[in-house]
Amino acid sequence: MPARDHRDRFSTATRLRALGEQTAARVYRSQSRRQDRRSRLTGRAALLVLVLCTLVVALAYPMRQYVSQRNEIADMREQLREHRAGVERLRDEKARWEDPSYARQRIRERLHYVLPGETGYTAVVRGAALQGPQGDSAVSGRAWYANLLTGIDHADAADR
Repeated sequence: MPARDHRDRFSTATRLRALGEQTAARVYRSQSRRQDRRSRLTGRAALLVLVLCTLVVALAYPMRQYVSQRNEIADMREQLREHRAGVERLRDEKARWEDPSYARQRIRERLHYVLPGETGYTAVVRGAALQGPQGDSAVSGRAWYANLLTGIDHADAADR
């Protein structure tokens, strides 16, 4: 029998069977290693995802506040520029009003003043009768203080 075992050992079928078993063992080992690696990697990945989600949630509100405050600062800077431009315009106007010839010209325009020796004219447009808030033309026939008090009453009623 030892001769037969010796022949069996070197037969092609025996060799193929042994080779198949060895290959199957290698594949099984590599799959189990891969599964071990996958399970470790999956746990690590889950932990990493959990940490990243926690960071995102923790930083979301401060980042939103930061962005909104940056926008607020930009708006305030724009308002500051507008106010400075307004202050500059008012300074220019004040400087113009300090000039006596400019002040005299504006006063004459607004109050319809005429200097001695000049003739003042007022243009009257036809059909442009003074009308009060109710649309009556009797406003021009009343005293000025009655018109003033009526105007104040109507303005006060509009606020209510």
